[in-house]
Amino acid sequence: MRLLWVLQNIPEVQQAADEGNCCFGTIDTWLLYKLTDGSVHATDYSNASGTAIFDPYLMSWSSFLCSLLSIPFSIFPPVEDTSHSFGVVNPSIFGTPIPIRALVADQQAAMFGQCCFDVGDMKLTMGTGTFMAINTGINLHTSIAGLYPLVGWKIGNELVCLAEGNASDTGTAIKWAQELNLYTDVADTEEMARSVPDSGGIYFVPSFTGLQAPVNDPYACASFMGLKPSTSKNHLVRAILESVAFRNKQLYDTVRRETSIKISKIRADGGVSNNSFVMQMTADLIGQVIDKPKHTDMSSLGAAFLAGLAVGIWSNKEELKKLRQPEILFEPQSKLKDYEKTVAEWELALQRCCNWYNDY
Repeated sequence: MRLLWVLQNIPEVQQAADEGNCCFGTIDTWLLYKLTDGSVHATDYSNASGTAIFDPYLMSWSSFLCSLLSIPFSIFPPVEDTSHSFGVVNPSIFGTPIPIRALVADQQAAMFGQCCFDVGDMKLTMGTGTFMAINTGINLHTSIAGLYPLVGWKIGNELVCLAEGNASDTGTAIKWAQELNLYTDVADTEEMARSVPDSGGIYFVPSFTGLQAPVNDPYACASFMGLKPSTSKNHLVRAILESVAFRNKQLYDTVRRETSIKISKIRADGGVSNNSFVMQMTADLIGQVIDKPKHTDMSSLGAAFLAGLAVGIWSNKEELKKLRQPEILFEPQSKLKDYEKTVAEWELALQRCCNWYNDY
């Protein structure tokens, strides 16, 4: 839709498209184009599948959508394997012609970096937003609740698909609380949350940009509910952290219900995964062990793994598994029934935030 808006509202772009002098692509396409001094215009299947105008069922740009929206087919880049010889970096940039052997999208790269290579492997990334993805093998998942089918990676004959759901306001909500001076350092939030036995009946709905799967309400508002004179900063911070775990449970339940795939392992990454309060509560709520690695920047590691395999630094994925370094396993310490009341009350708060019409 954004691409369509650009074509309809910026005459120079539409003119360039009409003249065959317009190139579309995601960030990887732009970087590749710049690194190769404009000689290569391409993308890979993982990036293309996240644009919403690529049909992962046909593994090609959607001629139907392009026709429906009057978007010229000529502007789209060729789609190549995730590991592919994409050309070489212009020597003037780094002083040597470095081969470019992999392009991969953010969450798919994190999935690869976590070595989630098998069907049923799940990745939970908690950064600015939360992204929960499950490896569905060669089968794309058609969702009702709002999960989206993605190509994880394609390497030769190997095709791996993912089903992914997201919650947009994870790290955003935690940073917002810091800007309100609820705490000074993000590392303090764990101690603050544990300093009170519960949230004191306070519930936070993390919906600055609406609620995604399985609620799918762009008009939902963010709010605190249950405030009272006895409410302290610690209660507010705990309510925010709890809301992250509650959304994680919603996504987990949605993935399990819709895909019916037995989950073999869960691996977490992203900045918020360093918060042990959120991690432990998530493990309790979903009743599963969550594996957090020593290093949580998995996207860059996954891209490096893909490129390294392509040039022969590693010969197979078994070698990659040995390189991954687990730091801590979060095992369920409480049963879900211990949280039934708080989960139900949070879900009631969420319902009351839905359909909040805002003109601003």
